[in-house]
Amino acid sequence: MATGLELDDAALAAPFPRAFQWVDGSAYVNHVELVRKARGADMPPSFWTDPLIYQGGSDDFLGPRDDIPVPSEEFGIDMEAEVAVVTDDVPMSTDARDAEAHIKLLMLVNDVSLRNLVPAELAKGFGFYQSKPSTAFSPVAVTPDELGGAWRNAKLHLPLVTHLNGRLFGEPDAGEDMTFSFADLIAHAARTRKLGAGTIVGSGTVSNLDRSRGSSCLAELRMLETLEHGSPRTPFMKFGDRVRIEMLDAEGHSIFGAIDQQVVEA
Repeated sequence: MATGLELDDAALAAPFPRAFQWVDGSAYVNHVELVRKARGADMPPSFWTDPLIYQGGSDDFLGPRDDIPVPSEEFGIDMEAEVAVVTDDVPMSTDARDAEAHIKLLMLVNDVSLRNLVPAELAKGFGFYQSKPSTAFSPVAVTPDELGGAWRNAKLHLPLVTHLNGRLFGEPDAGEDMTFSFADLIAHAARTRKLGAGTIVGSGTVSNLDRSRGSSCLAELRMLETLEHGSPRTPFMKFGDRVRIEMLDAEGHSIFGAIDQQVVEA
């Protein structure tokens, strides 16, 4: 008879210290719209029908308990709580109807962003680079079948819980208001290239239209504050701030372990 094993997730590194490819999407388009408003950028209508992705740095992932090193607080330090999937080999031009079968693992993400570097960098027309430092992942990756009914239609239907400095910051449902499923994101990424086994595809910042659930990043909260008060009231993260990201099942058990990180001066 198989028996369980007590697991100390604080002693674990990320499931992948590096990957051949890390592709992050923006599947929650209501979030994209708010963040673009925050930097004075209009959102083309095509964003509701054509997924948005960028290719991140995959050579230097952070572990779930590693510090977040940043050279300056003036860069606008932000967390982004997300879900990610890991694929096997995905042939080029795989259709979204076939893409879900290529999903082998799921895990959580803290896709750190340096918001004050984003506008000038994107204005160059070549995408994110300096504004996207090393990404952190949860200590545990799980197979889709372990998620039971919470995994359906290539979406994970459970709240993603974020705490900032010990206070609940947000718990939006990762399946709700997800405009593009993981199958859609994979098909988009594979349109003109194949994806090698071990490719990680992120959901983008989890966000719900129901604002009572809170947010998964500071940029979204600051935009909501701007819309209500005329200016943001919540600052970006400072050195010493701590973020914790976790997802619990219906019985309150941690599925992926926690990402628990502190911002430090590089």
